[in-house]
Amino acid sequence: MRQNNIWLFFLIFSFVLVSCDSNRVFDTYKSIPEKWHKDFVVSFKITPPDSTNAYNLFVNLRNTNAYKYNNLFLIVEMVFPNGKTIKDTLEYKMADPSGKLLGTGYTDFKENKLWYKEQVVFQENGEYIINIQQAMRENGKVNGVIELEGITDIGFRIEKLQH
Repeated sequence: MRQNNIWLFFLIFSFVLVSCDSNRVFDTYKSIPEKWHKDFVVSFKITPPDSTNAYNLFVNLRNTNAYKYNNLFLIVEMVFPNGKTIKDTLEYKMADPSGKLLGTGYTDFKENKLWYKEQVVFQENGEYIINIQQAMRENGKVNGVIELEGITDIGFRIEKLQH
């Protein structure tokens, strides 16, 4: 009986925590197959709420202890409604100098909220597409990591600016 009460408390606490996230405009995750192949692109279709306010954009990811690198390289592409494309190669730190994975979480699973762009105004009306692809390389090797292990989910988040 006591264990049921603990789970009920955890469920209610999680719901309250998520409900209080008033800055969230868009927040969605997509699962990665067992290994993230270098050619596998994760796409998000977004229709921004307005064309006047600025927003902060984030790449979210969940990983396990099977992730064996200190950093992560991603290619993030934003396709505008008119077809214009902006492509960025981004590097994120994933572990501290001792090799301990960064992120939140108390188990073998970690969650990371990674900056993508700050104070973005979606000036065009219509649907934007965000494409995310892994671009990992091992030191001394020309070819990229074909199948990246340890990433379980990729997400994209849009937040209102905090005032």
